[in-house]
Amino acid sequence: MKYIIVFIALVSNLSLLAQNNSDFQPQVLVTGEGAVNVSPDQVIINSRIEHEGDDVAEVKKKNDEVVDRVIKYLRSEGIPDKNIRTNYLNLNKNYNYNDKIYSYSANQAIAIKLENLADYEKIMSGLLDVGLNRIDGVEFQSSKIEEYTSEARKKAILDAKRKAEEYVAPLNQTIGKAINISELEKNNFQPMYKTEMLQSRADGGEQESISPGKMEINVKVTVGFILN
Repeated sequence: MKYIIVFIALVSNLSLLAQNNSDFQPQVLVTGEGAVNVSPDQVIINSRIEHEGDDVAEVKKKNDEVVDRVIKYLRSEGIPDKNIRTNYLNLNKNYNYNDKIYSYSANQAIAIKLENLADYEKIMSGLLDVGLNRIDGVEFQSSKIEEYTSEARKKAILDAKRKAEEYVAPLNQTIGKAINISELEKNNFQPMYKTEMLQSRADGGEQESISPGKMEINVKVTVGFILN
């Protein structure tokens, strides 16, 4: 009886294995990449207001006054509150071991988003007038990022198909429909930029204009095609 049971189990396993093998479809797995170069039309200014001194109340007061003027100026220029974001606010007590005295520093970081890149020079000039004294960097963006990302995805899929066809052509085979697709990576490349401490315009120096260059929207996908 045991032999019969073992024999039935073996036959069942072989049948299941044969069925699985018949369901197996050979495929070619490739990676495709798509890129779209974009001219930025928006910019985020990462600014900071900072003051130092011996009196903590006076230091905080000076910093708060400039922050207030900065926010009021931006509102007067039509910058919505949602585009004015405080990233952090610090008030620090520092000790000078050489002079054996304490000093205080206050700083507040504000990120300012300009939805029209053409407003950059005007807004920066106004910010200097109201007392902004540091820029930590700028970030370029596009208002059509989703549209360009979709275009990059399409290019990545077509690139994967082209590669798959190249792989199978020397074998006198063809590819069939795609049976799996996965996105590996999406990268919004930011152009390089230089950050410097802003100098008072009383110095007589000329303020340099920004050069946003191009952003590259890059998407990578993996696609599995049936191998005929």
